[in-house]
Amino acid sequence: MGNVLWPLLGILAGAAFAVQAPVNAALARGLGLPVAAAAVSFFVGAVALALVTALVTSADGLSLQWRAPALWLFIVGGLLGASVVTCSVILAPKIGAAALMACLISGQLLAGIALDRIGFLGLAVREISLGRIAGALLLLAGALMIRIY
Repeated sequence: MGNVLWPLLGILAGAAFAVQAPVNAALARGLGLPVAAAAVSFFVGAVALALVTALVTSADGLSLQWRAPALWLFIVGGLLGASVVTCSVILAPKIGAAALMACLISGQLLAGIALDRIGFLGLAVREISLGRIAGALLLLAGALMIRIY
């Protein structure tokens, strides 16, 4: 079941991400500022995640005992997320949802291949194979075709 469930969850998250871009772009038009739309999106998301965290920890009887991660992880994670949402808000109305998703996924795949190769922050090390290179090139070609045609 897990062999199907996890990839399906990833596909659903990708679909939600595709819907989020035009929703945030419409919010930006209403607010008059793309960065404000990104801030609102982050704020609402943070409140939702805080509520889910509280519900999960209380339902499972878990305590929030953790050792403090390095400060740079908080900063870099937040800045990366903010940049993705802000770029999505700006690019969605300019290039469309399909082209935006194709470009984002292409960038994710290329970065993911490099991060896997070096085992970044504890990731399992995966070699760069001919199949991975071919897959990345095909995805890049697809992104260009979606954008150009």
